[in-house]
Amino acid sequence: MPRLHETLETRLPIDDAFAYIADFANAPFWDPGVATSERLDGDVSAPVAVGTRYRLGVRIGGKVSPMEYRVTALEVPNRVVLEGAGSGVTAVDEIRFSPAADGGTHIDYVADIRLGGAMRLVEPLLGGTFRKLAANAIGGMRATLDQRAGAGAGAADVAARFAL
Repeated sequence: MPRLHETLETRLPIDDAFAYIADFANAPFWDPGVATSERLDGDVSAPVAVGTRYRLGVRIGGKVSPMEYRVTALEVPNRVVLEGAGSGVTAVDEIRFSPAADGGTHIDYVADIRLGGAMRLVEPLLGGTFRKLAANAIGGMRATLDQRAGAGAGAADVAARFAL
């Protein structure tokens, strides 16, 4: 099972960084491997909470394949865990946030990916592909968060966006 681990620093304060990244509806804006994302819960303005679900269109080998993710752990503003499944792939993404010395945020992103069916046979050969996807995602995350910091995104109302 590939385990991807990336870290980054951003100028965006922790509350804002957490609010933006933990809401996977924003994934297409920072992860070039995600074509689409839609929150599946009835009221998309309701706070993100354990159990919140998303349908993502994930780019795999030139195609866009559906995956469904669900928030399985939420510790505002320090940690979110999402579990996803679809198209012969399961994933557990754990994203940790901590304050950086400059008032920004340190992000630690770990993704455990498991391929099913016949794809398990080629899993050992895909390490480089998975590492490239992770590098692209973390690069997009850093650029998007820094852009939001530069635009004066302002402090997010975390209590309103997440069920505490």
